[in-house]
Amino acid sequence: MDEVDVRVTCAREMRRHATEFVTRVTARSRLPLDYSVASLRVVDFLIDGLRKGGADREGARETLLGLGAYVGEVLVRRAGAAWVDFDDDQRAYFDRPVGVRMPDGRVWNPLGRVLNRFESGVPEDSLQTFYLTLHGRLRRPPAQRVVE
Repeated sequence: MDEVDVRVTCAREMRRHATEFVTRVTARSRLPLDYSVASLRVVDFLIDGLRKGGADREGARETLLGLGAYVGEVLVRRAGAAWVDFDDDQRAYFDRPVGVRMPDGRVWNPLGRVLNRFESGVPEDSLQTFYLTLHGRLRRPPAQRVVE
């Protein structure tokens, strides 16, 4: 687990962490981080900006953790998810101490998703698309049927 993740040890701290991050970031700029689904596109742009600015994972660690907390909080506020402490198996699998549980029982790792988006840099790892896929608003196109 990353060193900064040690400070985020339990689910009950995540809302506060997201709120403090938003307060800190929006005090310096007028970013529309309003916990809306559309604001996840801003998160994608911020991550792209970190990459284009030459930040490495270590240098961007604090920002990435804040963005991960923010993404999780959007899932909580907009999709009915709840912050949860991972059990030992989940911690080993996700390499994080906390995540979110969706209303259907699925467990997700928004902190790890943000790190993956930063490391890959590919649009397919969009956090807005991640939300829409989890929440069931984005469906994969049906497979084309081959007629012989």
